Amino acid sequence: MDSAGKEREAVQLMAEAEKRVKASHSFLRGLFGGNTRIEEACEMYTRAANMFKMAKNWSVSSSSAAGNAFCQAAKLHMQLQSKHDSATSFVDAGNAYKKADPQEAINCLNAAIDIYTDMGRFTIAAKHHITIAEIYETELVDIEKAIAHYEQSADYYKGEESNSSANKCLLKVAAYAAQLEQYQKAIEIYEQVGANTMDNPLLKYSAKDYFFKAALCHFIVDELNAKLALEKYEEMFPAFTDSRECKLLKKLLEAHEEQNSEAYTEAVKEFDSISRLDQWLTTMLLRIKKSIQGDGEGDGDLK
Repeated sequence: MDSAGKEREAVQLMAEAEKRVKASHSFLRGLFGGNTRIEEACEMYTRAANMFKMAKNWSVSSSSAAGNAFCQAAKLHMQLQSKHDSATSFVDAGNAYKKADPQEAINCLNAAIDIYTDMGRFTIAAKHHITIAEIYETELVDIEKAIAHYEQSADYYKGEESNSSANKCLLKVAAYAAQLEQYQKAIEIYEQVGANTMDNPLLKYSAKDYFFKAALCHFIVDELNAKLALEKYEEMFPAFTDSRECKLLKKLLEAHEEQNSEAYTEAVKEFDSISRLDQWLTTMLLRIKKSIQGDGEGDGDLK
């Protein structure tokens, strides 16, 4: 069957499902077999949704139609007291709507989350909060809302003792908080995750990155704070002292104290030649550089 045929069949299934729902509402039908008709309608909506998914190579219109069909199925599952099936259909609807209607995708995923939290399934609820956060990041570009969903996800993961998953969400929050100049929030998270990972043999190599990022956030706010923080991190985590990140921080602090823009740039250049700087680090290092007198807004360059 070609995609147009699949779409036609899906539309017919939707119409048939709607008839079953209406029939279940009539008085006599309600007494005799109303639920059976709801179950049949549920199955038809789900089949229709999958037909729409196969039609037109998953175009915007067919994905929107699939989302709608899954949503109808979810509501009927809820009517039948099938909470788990309802939540699954809401998630399917959310995934179908993602590109076609991001806000509707979020609404469906939130409906699934409400069911999962009501059932005490917090780990799966956390996973769907991440999906919502990603939609806010990429489709709707609302970073404040993305942060809120990453935070909620981290809370649920922590409650379920999934600390590694919680930390991944918190690190996303910290990176965005720093970009939005909420440095104190970012510092607290980086310090907390650094302290949690430095004693773990498998994760301790990452701790230096978190202390490095915390120190950079301190540095943007206040040079003295950065010096004190650096001393604290070296004391807490002696392995940090020998890291390239710690050595770079000391060079940058010295260059900043001397208001030497060239020395600052040289130190960054040397570090970057061995460990490539990502966009986040480049942004933070530029913000610090701009506070060196005479650099003004700078040329927007570090190298």
